[in-house]
Amino acid sequence: MPTLTRRNLSLASGMAAAVALSAAALIAFSAEASPAPEPGTLAPDFSGTTTDGETVSLSDFDGKTVVLEWTNDGCPFVQKHYAEPPMNMQSLQVDDAAGDDVVWLQIISSAPGKQGHVSGDEAEAINEGRDAAPDHVILDPSGDIGRLYDAKTTPHMFVIRGDQQVAYAGAIDSIRSARVEDIAKADNYVREALAAVEASEPVEVASSKPYGCSVKY
Repeated sequence: MPTLTRRNLSLASGMAAAVALSAAALIAFSAEASPAPEPGTLAPDFSGTTTDGETVSLSDFDGKTVVLEWTNDGCPFVQKHYAEPPMNMQSLQVDDAAGDDVVWLQIISSAPGKQGHVSGDEAEAINEGRDAAPDHVILDPSGDIGRLYDAKTTPHMFVIRGDQQVAYAGAIDSIRSARVEDIAKADNYVREALAAVEASEPVEVASSKPYGCSVKY
């Protein structure tokens, strides 16, 4: 039987402490992380400050369909969908999400010093320059709202029913590229989800893997 020396005991104690610290770190990380809201589940409520300095909450729009769009104007994938033509994101905002029963919330979760971080005035100027028409632009430099929804990419899209249930979560469409020419060939999941919700029908593709640039937390 091997003899336990003072050195062996010291090493064993050190390893045990390291394992305990690692486990504690994992538990702490798990406690802070939020799982991504899945279709059919209740969308997490949140409050955020808009570019106008107004505070809005998801619960403010109870009874209405809400679209969440994570964006970063420096991301090539975002630039693809805002390109003129075909103005893919703008047409969703103006045509498919038009009317009093749909609210479009654009969310910017880029941290200070990171790509896509802008002031309220800068965000408004960017949208004006590309003829974008979200109902509200929410500045989320802390990343709290982004992490609450486990937003991974720009764009990352959510469609939420009037009863606050998630109807769709994932990519804007079916072709994972930054090429503008792919827009016409893709299935636009957000457009399809909005049409299904308006018709009170099930969403055929209720989730997909988002693609784009990573959110710059």
